[in-house]
Amino acid sequence: MIDSAKRVLHSCEVNIDWVEVEAGKGAIKEFGTPLPEHVLEAIRDIGIALKGPITTPIGKGFSSVNVALRKGLNLYANVRPINSRFGISDKFSGVDMVIFRENTEDVYSGLEQDIAPGVAQCLKIITKEASDRIAEFAFEFARNNGRKKVHAVHKANIMKKSDGMFLRSCQDVASRYPEIEYGEIIVDNCAMQMVIRPQQFDVLVLTNLYGDISSDLGAGLVGGLGLVPGANYGVNLAVFEAAHGSAPDIAGKNMANPLAVILSSANMMRYLGEGKAAENIESAVIEMLADRKMLTPDLGGKATTSELTQALIGNIEMLG
Repeated sequence: MIDSAKRVLHSCEVNIDWVEVEAGKGAIKEFGTPLPEHVLEAIRDIGIALKGPITTPIGKGFSSVNVALRKGLNLYANVRPINSRFGISDKFSGVDMVIFRENTEDVYSGLEQDIAPGVAQCLKIITKEASDRIAEFAFEFARNNGRKKVHAVHKANIMKKSDGMFLRSCQDVASRYPEIEYGEIIVDNCAMQMVIRPQQFDVLVLTNLYGDISSDLGAGLVGGLGLVPGANYGVNLAVFEAAHGSAPDIAGKNMANPLAVILSSANMMRYLGEGKAAENIESAVIEMLADRKMLTPDLGGKATTSELTQALIGNIEMLG
């Protein structure tokens, strides 16, 4: 997938010097860990990365590479745009929402224990600092990108301390952005509303678990995770990646859908000030999806990864 994205970026005539580092299963044999320290150091030094899907071995004692990467770099904001113009679903049109997911705490803190026979405990950690900064990130994005409304998604009616703290942070931050409409919605109602009328949502800000679930739900509205880009932001750091995880069962078979990674690379170009390259990539993807002749199996087609990539490059070259 990363190779496909690199080929697409090369076709846009963007000059990039790539520094490649490996994480996940492939790094264990050489370094004894799926996330070697030099990987984190490389991202810190450069300040930006395009990350491919990473597989963490299950049941081998290794913690999630994705979670460790976000924590190690303090990538506190996970941003996933859900847009029907990049979708192939006939059920929904006019969907254009951006999901802001707090990325460092909640149940992803990994604080679990057995407290009695047959009883396990998982601690949900919510802090004011983390809640404040993800809310500020979402409102700043809304202000800078002409967005009209931010919804805080919560379960404070039940978790009055943890989600209550998150909600109070969103309320405090919202008061500093009077030009942006602010709303609150309970997470289960939000899930229902997303599949009834997703067009009503503009910007959603959520804690880690709710954001993870809601962004996958949003992806389903537009055709699946293979069409949804993503990014993780910290202080002077940005790691761009697809919203989906890895699929080791089809690795190396030339059948994976690279479009989410390619769209993530377009967002990386926009972040770097290469707006024309980003627009050309996105226009080429929209044209390809509308034509529906060059789709990978997950999208109902028969194209290989390399065939889709080459067709997309052809579309970009026609745009000039």
